[in-house]
Order: sequence, then C-alpha cells, then structure tokens
Amino acid sequence: MLTQVRTQVINVTINGEAHSFNAAMKLDALLEELDIDCKKVAVEKNLEIVPKSTYASVMVEDGDMFEIVHFIGGGMNDQTNDTFTIAGQKFTSRLIVGTGKYKDFDETRDAIAASGAEIVTVAVRRVNVSDPNQPMLVDYVDPKKYTYLPNTAGCYTADEAVRTLRLAREAGGWSLVKLEVLGDQKTLYPEMVETLKAAELLIKDGFDVMVYCSDDPIMAQKLEDLGCCAIMPLAAPIGSGLGVQNPVNIRIIIENASVPVLVDAGVGTASDAAFAMELGCDGVLMNTAIAEANDPISMAQAMKLAIQSGRLAYKAGRMPRKKYADPSSPLAGLI
Repeated sequence: MLTQVRTQVINVTINGEAHSFNAAMKLDALLEELDIDCKKVAVEKNLEIVPKSTYASVMVEDGDMFEIVHFIGGGMNDQTNDTFTIAGQKFTSRLIVGTGKYKDFDETRDAIAASGAEIVTVAVRRVNVSDPNQPMLVDYVDPKKYTYLPNTAGCYTADEAVRTLRLAREAGGWSLVKLEVLGDQKTLYPEMVETLKAAELLIKDGFDVMVYCSDDPIMAQKLEDLGCCAIMPLAAPIGSGLGVQNPVNIRIIIENASVPVLVDAGVGTASDAAFAMELGCDGVLMNTAIAEANDPISMAQAMKLAIQSGRLAYKAGRMPRKKYADPSSPLAGLI
C-alpha cells in the first residue's frame, strides 16, 4: 500500500504580507527563494534582529513574521586642511546630503558626486519582496566610498527610532546614525521628549548619535550631556526652504557646544547654506534644496561652493557692522 506524503505548508508574514511555502527551510534559503541578496539587507524575525552570520541556521517556521529592509534614497572638497571630526571620524566636506526625492538613482548619484559630500543620509524601508530585482541605492552610491548615515525619517516615537536604527546597523554595520523623532506630520518638528529618550537608549546600545533637534539651546545642551556626538538644530521646517529662521539661538548653541553643530533642515538655496556656515556651524545637512531644484546637479555644485565660502568667511572674521558710512579711501591729501 502506498503511503501518501503530506506536504508541510509554511505560512509566514513578510513585510506585512502573507506568504506560503511548500516546505520548511532556513532563512538563507528563504531569501534565495525571494531572489534577495542577503548581503544588502537586514532581517528581523518576530521583532528580533537576525545576525547575518546565522542566516544559514535560523529556521523559518509557520507563523513567523519577518521584516526585510534595505537602504533607500531619503567626494572631497578643496579645503583639505580644514577638516572636522564626528565620533572619531575625520571629514573634509562639511556638506551632508540626503538621498531622497530625486527622479531616479542616476540623478541621486550624480548630485552627490557634484556636491562633494562624504556623508549621505539613508532611510530604512522594507524590501519589495514582490519585485526584489528593483534597483537599490547601494548599487548606485557605493557605501565603501561614502559614509552612509542611516536616519529615522518617519519615526514618531523613541521605540520606532531605536528599532529602525538597530535594523540599520545589522544591514550595514554602521554605528554612526542620525536620530530624528518627529512630533507631527504638518510641521515635522522634532518631538524633544521622545528624542531625548531615544538618544539615551541608542548611546547605551553603542551608537554614535547625530541628533536632529529644535533650536533650543537648553535642549541642545541636554543632548550633548547625554553623549550625542553632533547636535543638529533645524534652520526651518524640513523641506520648507525658508533658511535660518533663528540665528541667535543657533549661535548660542554653537557657543555652548563642545561637539560639532550642523544645521539640519530648512535650507533653500546657496546663500542659506553660506549664512549657516558664517554663523559658525561645522556643517549643513540638506536634501530638498538640491533634489527639488530645477537643475539638481548645478545646485549641488552651488551648495558645495556656498559651504566652502561661508566657512572661509567665518574663519576670516567679518568686519563690524556700523551705523554710518566709513570711507575706504584716506582723506589726507585731498585736492
């Protein structure tokens, strides 16, 4: 009598969608089945990060819930002697650029190259398991050439931000991260209570935290006291292009800080970037100002030059402001 072999169906949830497989398998086999390169992603199983070294031994079981994420789009400059340091890493370019909002990855790559940036921010999003062959940012922006700065764009609680950055560290091994916890969708202002909570948790977990914050000098000092390696007050609301709205507070934050201070969010054009640098900022982070320009490549070049000229003007020291005219030509010897 023939014995009928019953196929074991495995039902799992991957990135919020139900999937069924006809046999039990290991995690590496699952990724291969989905045509996903395990080197380019991070995997979370039932809310626990799975180390890459264990993919070949972790069993996929019925009812498991998986999150599979990768990085998406959220050089050197001429001032080689004017470097600054973040978390022990030395950088020459004081311009940090985002990787979102461009029309495609080709434009992203070209704009970053034109900007001369060495650090690029990246958001963490779910892998599209229904079409895993879609291009990924790492195929265009080489993480061996640029310092990837994973951020928590879109997170509204400390728990969301911490979970996101732990996945980011697993995906690429980077401990230098940008923390932002937002308060609401309309203003995208930082939620400072949750930001402080997340910063403390991440620092205890071994992360080097660059933190997006309000332009409040007291809050900025609290974040530095917690151990954040860079303070990043907003110039204006994210994506607004309004430029530096509160130069007095920005200057106070700079004067009080012993870690780098970088303006983050709100820059609209090159003069805004130059002004931020003239205030004494160590750098500027921007995305929309470049990506939504009519010519992003040219704007990226303009921003690179603005950062350099603003920094040089700050170091040179501007002339004092005066109420009345002061002739530049000597008065002695007039005819």
